[in-house]
Amino acid sequence: MTTTNQASLDAPITNPAVGQKSLVVVGATGMVGGYALRYGLNNAAVNSVTSIGRKKLGISHPKLKEVLHQNFADCSALSDVLSGQDGAVFCLGTYTGSVSDVELHRITVDYTVEFSRVLRGSSPGAAFSFLSGSGADPTGRSRLAFARYKGEAEKALLAGGFPRVYLFRPAYIYPVGPRNEPNFSYRLLRTVYPVFRVLFPNQVIRADDLARAMVDLVLRQTHERQGLILENRDIRAMVESHVPLGNRVT
Repeated sequence: MTTTNQASLDAPITNPAVGQKSLVVVGATGMVGGYALRYGLNNAAVNSVTSIGRKKLGISHPKLKEVLHQNFADCSALSDVLSGQDGAVFCLGTYTGSVSDVELHRITVDYTVEFSRVLRGSSPGAAFSFLSGSGADPTGRSRLAFARYKGEAEKALLAGGFPRVYLFRPAYIYPVGPRNEPNFSYRLLRTVYPVFRVLFPNQVIRADDLARAMVDLVLRQTHERQGLILENRDIRAMVESHVPLGNRVT
């Protein structure tokens, strides 16, 4: 397993407008996936964005192709849609405690592995950005189911044969825009975010910054095979190095 190589992250994206890319976003009705979709649609380096999810987005755009797919336990029907893609940003997931343990494993691991299997068969050269989480444990020893399952998914992706896999492990993701928080912990974190951001900068990341980083890495022009794990501090460093704050999606 290759851990983060900051030198490779600090290398600028080469000629992003040359040879426009086809991008897939999974989970675009979610917080991070939504920003990834909007950033891809507004990015000059992207020629087309295919959104795959279970719910309608309710938007239209000349670059956008929306595909509704209900059963992520079987993604075989997506093989044609996923053909010729250059990169995928996978943000499908759920909150711990909102579903049973069996369902949490199914969504976190099984759906990820199945989608990646079909994408790899249809677009073997595609790069893959995966929304994991802080504390993800590929060894399976963690007492936290979320950490074990995210680690299991990471391990499968790294072994899946993709030329480039980027595993994003954010800590607290600040929503930026208004939303109904899923539980008390998230409501509390949002309230104390201004102070938390100052005291523990490497434990927070804006949702739009995270989304841009996930998109930017799969669009990167490189022939180097990579399997990078990006902890929260690495994501922040990448954002601060490459993306001016004024270019945030709003």
